[in-house]
This record gives sequence, C-alpha cells and structure tokens, in this order.
Amino acid sequence: MADTSFLNWPFFEERHRTLAAELDAWAAANVADIDHHDVDAACRTLVSRLGQGGWLKHTAPNEDGSQRIDVRTLALVRETLARHSGLADFAFAMQGLGAGPISLFGTDAQKNTWLPKTRSGQAIAAFALTEAASGSDVANITTTATRDGDGYVIDGEKYWISNGGIADLYVVFARTGEAPGARGLSAFIVSGDNPGLSIAERIDVIAPHPLGRLRFKNCRVSADALLSKAGDGFKIAMATLDVFRTTVGAAALGFARRAFDEAVKRASTRQMFGGALSDLQMVQAHIADMAVEIDAAALLVYRAAWTKDMGAARVSREAAMAKLYATEAAQRVIDTSVQIHGGDGVRSGHPVEMLYRDIRALRIYEGASDIQKLVIARAVLSSAER
Repeated sequence: MADTSFLNWPFFEERHRTLAAELDAWAAANVADIDHHDVDAACRTLVSRLGQGGWLKHTAPNEDGSQRIDVRTLALVRETLARHSGLADFAFAMQGLGAGPISLFGTDAQKNTWLPKTRSGQAIAAFALTEAASGSDVANITTTATRDGDGYVIDGEKYWISNGGIADLYVVFARTGEAPGARGLSAFIVSGDNPGLSIAERIDVIAPHPLGRLRFKNCRVSADALLSKAGDGFKIAMATLDVFRTTVGAAALGFARRAFDEAVKRASTRQMFGGALSDLQMVQAHIADMAVEIDAAALLVYRAAWTKDMGAARVSREAAMAKLYATEAAQRVIDTSVQIHGGDGVRSGHPVEMLYRDIRALRIYEGASDIQKLVIARAVLSSAER
C-alpha cells in the first residue's frame, strides 16, 4: 500500500483525501483484469469504465459551469491510476488533455456538444499539436487551415498523436497565417470520422498505447469548429499545457511510488548473505534516496497544482519544475528498483520492468526535460530583470 501521509499536507482538502481513497479502491477492482494485448480495445474499455465510474467528470467542467477543473484532483487521479496501471493513467489523461482546449476556450455550443461525451466516456479525445519537425518548437507548425467560404480546409500531418486512430474528436492546431510564427496558429475541433482525416501510420512504442500519424487532406470543417478566434492557437495550446503539464509529474510520481513499494517488498523478503536484503547498508541507502526523491517530487507537483487552483493566471515555472523533477526522479527511482530486483527486474511482464518502460516517455511528451529547463531559466531571468 503506497504511503498516503502526503494527503495531510496543507495543499489538500478533505474532498481530495476522500477522492484518493475511493479511487484507489475502484482502481484495484477495475483495471487489473483488462487484457493489454489489444491496446486499442484496452483503452476503449478503460475510457468506458472511467466514465461509468464517474472519474472522467474531473477532466472537464460541468455543462452549467458549476464545477471547474481542479488541478489537484487531476493530479491525484493520475498519481493513483498510474500506481495501478500506466494505460489507465493514459486513458484518463488524454480525456483531459484532448478536451482541455474545449473546456478552457470553447463556446457554449462546442462545450455542450463534446464535453458530456468526453466526461461520460462516450467519446475519446485527442490533442493534435505535434508534427515531425515541430515537436517542442510549436511555432514551426506547418499544417495549414485555409479559409474557404464559410469554413476551413486543413492540410498537413500530425505526428506522435496519442489516441491517434481511436479518437472520436481531435483538437487540431494549424497555421492560419494571421502573423508569423506562433501568432499565426489556430485550433480546430475535427471529428474522427471526417473524410479528410486519415491515419497514415500507427506507431509502436516501448510502453504500448494508441499512437499515430494523422494525415489531413482537403479536410473541411465548418467555421464553428474554430476554437476562440483565429490566431489564438498558441495561446490555447500553452494554456492547456499549463493545466495538464503538472499532472504528467503526478503520473510519474505514481509510477515512482509503485516502484518504491515493490523495492521495499523485495528488499524485505529477499534473503541474501544470511539475512534480508534490506539488512545491507547499501540497500538501505538506496531506499533512503528513493524516499527523498519521491517526497521532493510530490512537494513540487502539489505546489504547482495548488498554485493553479488558488487562481494563478499562469504557473508555467511551477509546472515546468514539477514535470522536470518528478519525471527525472521517477526514472531514477524505477531504475534503482530494477537494480534491487536483480534479474527479476528485467523479466518481461514484471511490474518494475513495465514501469521502466512506462516512465521513459514522460520525460519527453508535453515538453521534454531540456525544454522544461529553458522554461524555468527564462522565468527566473525574466523575474530578475523586472
């Protein structure tokens, strides 16, 4: 059982502690039995179960505006699900990230059309930002959306798109040309069954999840598919990532906690040199290092989430710190857990072997670790100049 003493930190309210306990029990009963050999089917099942369980309601506000996105809740859900299943965390996270631009910038009609479906698990969402030559460099997007009569025509390709191939809706970022670089981008809602959208490639990765390359060819959308206004695409993307980037750190934290629990169990039960592995001072030092890394990561993650929930307009610096440290620390914790497990740690299908594959992508997506360092440094330097 993972340590939950952090829930008593002042970042949290009683509703957060209740949610964490209820979700932990739900996840234990609802995610372990899902067959991951067909990853598309597994994700569809997970999204459906998460919707039926009421957990996806936290990814988007109520239609009447009575609930807002609570980043601490998002982070707690991702941490808890990640401890149980990396794919369950992925399914939840993409419902939030994919629908996030609609939640934050959509019209009432756009929200009423899509959010009830994503919240209930009836529609799978995707966030289509990345291209082959513009991963971290969003301003370099080349996909175009050209005005044509009362709508737009989208042409180009998107790469590394999570849920690519199974999503019912894609929020697509394209160049509309109002200004050079980042100021000339816009965001559009594109239905998964649009005849101008095709799946050019399905991409296999070390921790399998639905991932694809999207091709847009004469993809026509109506004017009411535009989010906010033309030229707001970069702002929409950054504001969405500002909310959800912290939760990537939370997922990494969930992976780290599971790896830590597995390591402690292994060290306590494995007999070596006439005693338990945990009797060895070197192993004790490893366990101490892991515990410190986990608590430090948790403090940064929930500091960022709390800051956003308290009304901060932007938390780019805090979110970048949380994602950077939590993902890098989780990689170290999991690697140490593999080492403590010895040969079992690299046996295919072992929990720590799966975690070793799960964690690697988190140091890349939604802004690679090196990009997070740039964000942090620029924020610090800008503050110093002021």
